[in-house]
Amino acid sequence: MLDVAPSHVARLDDGTEVKLGVFPSNTKSRRAKLSAHTIQALAALGLEWAA
Repeated sequence: MLDVAPSHVARLDDGTEVKLGVFPSNTKSRRAKLSAHTIQALAALGLEWAA
């Protein structure tokens, strides 16, 4: 299972901040617009709602 808090921010070695928690939240809320291929790929990554 992929579980990332919506507020999670990762800091890269170069100091860049990436808001990783936003991606799963936004993707799940927009799942009706995703292609079947994309949903399958997300399910393979462990997103339970895509399975």
